[in-house]
Order: sequence, then C-alpha cells, then structure tokens
Amino acid sequence: MLIGYARVSKADGNQVLDLQIDALIKEGVNKENIYTDKISGSKDQRPGLENCLKALRENDTLVVYKLDRLGRNLKHLIQTVEDLTKRKVGFKVLSGQGVNIDTTSPAGKMIFSIFGALAEFERELIRERTMAGLQAARARGRMGGRKFGLSKAQVRLAEASMKNRDTSVTELCKELNITRACLYRYISPNGELRENANKVLGE
Repeated sequence: MLIGYARVSKADGNQVLDLQIDALIKEGVNKENIYTDKISGSKDQRPGLENCLKALRENDTLVVYKLDRLGRNLKHLIQTVEDLTKRKVGFKVLSGQGVNIDTTSPAGKMIFSIFGALAEFERELIRERTMAGLQAARARGRMGGRKFGLSKAQVRLAEASMKNRDTSVTELCKELNITRACLYRYISPNGELRENANKVLGE
C-alpha cells in the first residue's frame, strides 16, 4: 500500500499543500491515505507525521513530494528512513533533489546509501569530539556521561503504548513527563526498543 505525507509551514499557504497532495494522488496514493501537517519542519511535534509512521505496515511504501517535507535535518531524515527499512517499508521521493530515491528499487537504495554514509561520517565526527571532550574532562578530574531519562517501568509502558496504533504520543509524553525527542530516543514510532531502552533494561 502507498502511504503519503505532505507538509507546509503555516506561512506557505494551502496551495502548496494542494500541489503536494495532487502529486501524491497522481502517483497512486489514495487521498484517505495521505497524512498532512501545517507546521515548520524543524518542530519535534508533527502529529500528521507521527500518525503516518504508525500507520505504515510491512511492504507499504511512504511517498513524499520532496525530501525536505519529511526530515527536520539530515540526521533525522536518515534515522527515519533507516527505521522504515528495518520495518520493511519502502520510501519514495517524487520531486526535487531526492527525486531518484526509491528504496524499493536497487538504484534508489544505492543513492540513499550515500546519504547514510554521510550521516555515519557525521556521527563518527561527533563521537570522536565527544570522546576527546570526556577524556579532557577526566584529565581535569571531572566525570561525564548522560544519565538515563526513563525507568524500566516507564520503558515497558512506553513500549506497550507505542505498539498500540490508537495511542496519543502527546498524552503518553505528558504521562511520562518527557519530551517527544526523549521518547523517540528509547522507543521507535512502531514500539520497537532502541539502544537507550535496552541499556535501561540491561539487555
């Protein structure tokens, strides 16, 4: 099944959103399977995107008009598509710089792998700088490291809640007293445990 996502900022106006929706429908996406947001791409809270990601199932394909409609930045974009790939969900871009990206085809996978390599390179640079900073801090007698933000019980609650398609992410975050960014560091949109969650659980 094809699932579409379209986004405009509040300043863009409805016509730009209509353009995206028309392109998605022309590609074969049913109108009832198109999720939308009218919000800046830099915002963490995008209800339409969250509902879209939760609706996707194995062998579905997420279709967007342009790459910048989906990701807040390169890191967020790569992480989102990597999560889709793990779930065996395809990703296709219709226009702009990413027009040749279609992870359901060999050529599209190769192109996106280049993005992945760039993101990995960026992560390694950040990791090296972080480690160098920690070593310098230890040399001065200071210990560093980020503490976990969720308990074991909260991780299990979040896991079960995110596996339920009817769960409101906003309400869940309020219940756990955390931000959406914090939640997604532990649990993926479809309820899978991430590295931080496994560390808390000791797995």
